[in-house]
This record gives sequence, C-alpha cells and structure tokens, in this order.
Amino acid sequence: MGFLSRLAQLIKSNINDLINKSEDPEKMLNQVIVDMNQQLVEAKKQVAIAIADEKRLYKQLGNEAKKSEDWEKKAMLAVRSGDDELAKEALLRRKEHDAIAIQYQEQWERQKALTDQLKTALKALNHKIGEAQRKKNVLIARKRRAEAMKNIQETMSGLSDASAFETFDRMAEHIEQMEAEAEAGAEVAEEHTGDILKHRFSELEATAGADLELEALKRKMGLLPSEPPVVSARIASPGEAYEEEELAELEEALEELKRRER
Repeated sequence: MGFLSRLAQLIKSNINDLINKSEDPEKMLNQVIVDMNQQLVEAKKQVAIAIADEKRLYKQLGNEAKKSEDWEKKAMLAVRSGDDELAKEALLRRKEHDAIAIQYQEQWERQKALTDQLKTALKALNHKIGEAQRKKNVLIARKRRAEAMKNIQETMSGLSDASAFETFDRMAEHIEQMEAEAEAGAEVAEEHTGDILKHRFSELEATAGADLELEALKRKMGLLPSEPPVVSARIASPGEAYEEEELAELEEALEELKRRER
C-alpha cells in the first residue's frame, strides 16, 4: 500500500504551489512532467507485477482445484473396488487440497482487488499527466506573455521618465541659442562688409514689385481709375535733363555695385 500512497500524493499534488516555490516556473513545470512520467513508468511496473502475481495465484488455485477433483475420482474408484480405507485416504487428500485451494482463493481475491486498484490508479495517473501537460503549456504561455508585458512596461517607464524629456528640452534650447547667435553674427558681418545695402535694395525691389502687382489688380477690379494715356515724347527742359542725368548716374552706380557683388 506504500506505493498507492505515494501515487495518490502525486495525483493530488498542486502544481501552482510548486510554481510559487520555483524561481523559474518553466523549468519547474518541465521537471514536474519528468517526475510524473518517471512515476508512470514505476506505476506500470508495479501494475505488471501485480497482474503477474494475480495470474500465478489464479493458476495455483486452479491446480489445487484440479488435484482435489483427481483425489475425489480416486476415492470413487476405491469405493467401486470395495476398498473403503483407501477411499477414506483419498478423501483426506482431497480435503487437504480443498483447504489449500481456499487459501489460494482468498489470496487471489485480495490480489485481484489490489490489481484493479492499481489499474485504476494508473489510469488516473495517465489522465493527470495529460492534464498536467496541457496545463504546463498554458502556464508557460502565460509566463512568457507576462515577461513580454513586463519588458514592455519597463521600456515604456524608461521612455516616460521626465529626465529624458528634460534632456530634449535642454538640447532644443541650446540649438535655438546657436541659431540665434549664428543669425546675429551674419547680421553684424553684413553691417561691416556693406552687404546690408544689397539686402535693403533687394527688399525694396521685392516690395516695389508687389506694389505694382497690387495696383494692377485694383485697376482690373475697377477700384482704381484706368492708367492715364501715354503722353507723347517732348523735349525736356534743362531742369528735367539735369534730373535725368542724376538718375542715369544713380543707375550706373547701382549696376557697378551689382557687378562688384558678382
């Protein structure tokens, strides 16, 4: 009965308790399956031995029953021969074998009950191992999902750390400061090299072009009077000729300035 007690304890074992005591649930679960399969091999051996003992006892019971029957036949033969004393001795032998047969009968019945019990336990162990295997796969899958989720949460926690975003903010401010310093340096360089004059004329030309386009649009919409008719050429007065010369000189100076810039 010691084997049955160990087998019952194994069948009733709580796998979750084993997992809680293990640092690595997956290894522990695999070890539990290995242990249970080893117990299954041992159980099969015990059941095989029990079945063999049952068959041996049943065979011995049959032998004693056959011997009892043979002695009874011999007693009957002695009676027919008129030898009652020999018949009595044969009946005594039959009685001895009947007694032995009764003992074998009792032993065989007990052995059969034990064998049936072991067979039932073996079936239960097979079922338990199958259930443990399925549960192991489910638990390992849950364990791996939990590990993956834990890793993701740890990564997200690192990303949500305020210090990381503060670093980005500091770098952004530093870059903005560098850009401002670079723009200021370029502006100072223009003031000292005369490039500011070119910049001012460029702005003036761009603004003048926009003003002309706006005026043309307003005339097209009827918001301004139409352009005045073209006045025929006339001879400029001495004062006007002087102004035209100044304008020509100014244009020539601008062209010279542009050539130098190029």
